[in-house]
Amino acid sequence: MTIESIVEVTITVNGVRRQLGVRAGETLLQTLREQLELTGTKEGCVEGECGSCTVLVDGQPVDSCLLVAATVDGCEVRTVEGLSTGDKLGPLQQAFLDHGAVQCGFCTPGFLMTLTALVENNPSPTPNDVREAIVGNICRCTGYQQMVEAVVAAAVDGERP
Repeated sequence: MTIESIVEVTITVNGVRRQLGVRAGETLLQTLREQLELTGTKEGCVEGECGSCTVLVDGQPVDSCLLVAATVDGCEVRTVEGLSTGDKLGPLQQAFLDHGAVQCGFCTPGFLMTLTALVENNPSPTPNDVREAIVGNICRCTGYQQMVEAVVAAAVDGERP
């Protein structure tokens, strides 16, 4: 019989400070989905290749499937659930809908988080900036063009994520 070690961490998730016990080796993705029931962050490849699990840690996009939860102690984590306010979608979420950038929706949370980081650091991204930002995200349903158009349009409208 083995005794599983638990590490106590304090993280701020979508603006709420949380104290959690995480298993040694538990990924941030597991913590978000299993402990906090924030299932918007998707488990795709579990290898850091598809970007479906992208969240922001201290404003930077990361693959939560690769990040050990204990390493985010003291950090601010934002998930796709943190982009909306009540029943109102965030600007990028709305732009994705308006421009038909959502197909099956599985990869959408990861794209939204990656592109939120882009727009927060570059309020007026060019189409090429958007394409470069999403290089680590994979979508099997779209040609990506609608996503590029959505982000550029949201930036032109002066909408911040």
